[in-house]
Amino acid sequence: MKELSLHILDILENSAEAGATRVTLLIEEDETKGKLRISVSDNGRGMSPEELEKAFDPFYTSRATRRVGLGLPLFFETCKRCNGRFKLDSSPGRGTVVKATFQLGHVDLPPMGDLAGTVIAFLAGHPDISFRYVHRINGDEFLLDTDELKENLEVEELTDPIIMKFLREKIGDVLSSNSVV
Repeated sequence: MKELSLHILDILENSAEAGATRVTLLIEEDETKGKLRISVSDNGRGMSPEELEKAFDPFYTSRATRRVGLGLPLFFETCKRCNGRFKLDSSPGRGTVVKATFQLGHVDLPPMGDLAGTVIAFLAGHPDISFRYVHRINGDEFLLDTDELKENLEVEELTDPIIMKFLREKIGDVLSSNSVV
């Protein structure tokens, strides 16, 4: 995958596929430490120790819709290529946490890509999932919490095109003015 946002979308979709009702995306960009951290956590069905062992095998997937599972192996390899660390923590009934750390400025670090589009695509495709997106950039923080937003707007879903357009623009504005990736 040529952009980090595509890796993120793949992990978010894994969470939805695992039956998660809550998903959190945390991105931290820290120029002083030279690190980019991406974490996705969910309360989905989780993975057994056997599934965890196979998770990085591109020829293994738990999905019945296809025969290969390239998302985690590709994300892991991208992380490794950029002097990073990768951690996958999961257990049945507890959910899954995927954490990746990258060296900022590394020559092989892919661009972030259309992160606003990734978040909006996930929200539009899974309006029933409580989604929390936290993006910290050199100490500044942007937070989008769908439960809070629904309560404040007094709506049950955020799929209204006007709301989605506003959220995409807001996320895009925050990222274009602050992001270091």
